[in-house]
Amino acid sequence: MGIAASDASGRIASPVKVLPTAEVVGNARTFRRILEDYEPDVLVCGRPKTMSGEDGPQAQRVMAEAQKIADNCAIPLEFVDERLSSAEAKRILREEGHTERSMRGKIDMVAASLFLQSWLDARQGERLD
Repeated sequence: MGIAASDASGRIASPVKVLPTAEVVGNARTFRRILEDYEPDVLVCGRPKTMSGEDGPQAQRVMAEAQKIADNCAIPLEFVDERLSSAEAKRILREEGHTERSMRGKIDMVAASLFLQSWLDARQGERLD
């Protein structure tokens, strides 16, 4: 599972780490340390959608797991469309000169930072309205 965080101002998302899903869902020490380090106000989870914008086949499972994580951490949860985030992450990593092999383990956290950034940008736009 890719993990990303924003800066203190809530303007810039950055990749943090990839953890096994079981560690995040199980609230393992590695995940709790990340929460302690970044002190998030909200958890933002990617919502798998089809290209037509409908919930994808994994959406219900992902949403249920995300709710468990949020409940364990006592942190509010929001969802954001994650369509094409992995493809865009691969493109960015290729442009940086990564090979398919060196991309392993990086794609998910870069994708997480991309959809977190879109969520941050949308919130910033709401503040300006």
